[in-house]
Amino acid sequence: MSDIDNLFATPQPQVADFVFDHHVARVFPDMIKRSVPGYPTIVESIGLIAAHYAQADTLVYDLGCSLGAASQSIRRQVKASNCKVHAIDSAEAMVERCREYLQAQDAMFQELAPAEVSLADITEIDLAPCSVVVLNFTLQFITPDRRLALLQRIRNALVPGGILILSEKLLFSDAATQSSLESLHYAFKRANGYSDLEIAQKRAAIENVMLPDTLETHIERLHAAGFGHAHTWFQCLNFCSMIAHAR
Repeated sequence: MSDIDNLFATPQPQVADFVFDHHVARVFPDMIKRSVPGYPTIVESIGLIAAHYAQADTLVYDLGCSLGAASQSIRRQVKASNCKVHAIDSAEAMVERCREYLQAQDAMFQELAPAEVSLADITEIDLAPCSVVVLNFTLQFITPDRRLALLQRIRNALVPGGILILSEKLLFSDAATQSSLESLHYAFKRANGYSDLEIAQKRAAIENVMLPDTLETHIERLHAAGFGHAHTWFQCLNFCSMIAHAR
C-alpha cells in the first residue's frame, strides 16, 4: 500500500528539484493518480495494446518503469509464448519497490508473463530484440539532447511489426490552448485534494526536471528515429499516449 502524497503540503523556504527518492516512491501511486488525468485508463490500456502486438520469443520493455504499474498490466494481458517483461529504472528507490509489487502480483495471480526488474540508465543499456517498448511518462525526464538517440536505439531493437508506446505530458504551441489545458490540469489537481500551495511547490520542484514537448515535436522525432506511422491513441487534457510503429 502507498501513503497519501503530502510531500509539498508544508511551505518550503526553497523548493529543491524533484527526485525519485524513497519519499516519492512511498507516495508515488497516490501522486500520479491524483496528478495525471486518465492515468488508470492509460495503464490498463498499455496491457491491452502490448498483448495485441507482443510476439513470441521477444522481450517487452518497460523503460523508466517507476513502480511497475505498466509492467503489471502487461504481465496480466500478454499471452505470447516465451515473452518476458523487462522493467528498468535508474532510481534505486523505485526499483526496490517495483520488485516488491511484482512479487506481490506473483502471489495473487497465475499465468502471468515472467518479469525481470533492473537498476540501470535506459540511455546507456543495450536492448535485446523486442516487440513492444513502453516509455510511460519517461521521455520527458530524459535530457532533450539524448531523446533522439534513445528512440533510435529502441527502434533498432524492435523486431518487424514491433511498436513503441509513448506517454507524455504535452506542451502546445498555441498560447490559448496551452493556457486552457494547463488551467484545467490545475483544476484536476484541486479536485483531487491538492492545495494551491502543493500545486505551486510541485510545479517549482519539477519545472527544471520534467521538460515536455509538443505533439508535433514528438511525431517529428519519432520519424527521425526511424519509426513509420505514429499516432495518438489517448489524450486527456494535456496528457497523451502515442503508438509508433516500426517500419
